Amino acid sequence: MDRPKHVGVIGSGECSDSIYGLARDLGLEIGKKGWILVCGGLGGVMEGAARGCAEAGGTTVGILPGMEKGSANPHIKIPIPTGLGDGRNLLVVRASDVLVSISGGYGTLSEIGLALKMNRPVIGLETWKDIQGIHYVSDPQEAIQKISELK
Repeated sequence: MDRPKHVGVIGSGECSDSIYGLARDLGLEIGKKGWILVCGGLGGVMEGAARGCAEAGGTTVGILPGMEKGSANPHIKIPIPTGLGDGRNLLVVRASDVLVSISGGYGTLSEIGLALKMNRPVIGLETWKDIQGIHYVSDPQEAIQKISELK
């Protein structure tokens, strides 16, 4: 059976309005493609991406750090509580075929490192610079094009 791509969107739980907008635009395009959006399920970049995907009628999965489904942002269709804290970053990476990093701090950096170690493609948009193995793009449309080309 041919399954839709699982696209992980990683980034900070708090972000500027412009970064939120980039994440929302990316999520919207992921939803339009019929791909499944996987994220950490909380605010900031994760919420922006989930919001866009949900607005396009797409499926959103939030792999949560805590034990409460209710901690997910309102745009998460499938909340998965883990109780693992930052350890859930590994699950976000494992559940994704490709990841897009938008902005982000050290948690995002850990997900980038895990993804590269597991040979998962990582696309970078306004994120950590000069990391070998990241496919850097300049906007959400270019990220979608790169996702389409990979795997």
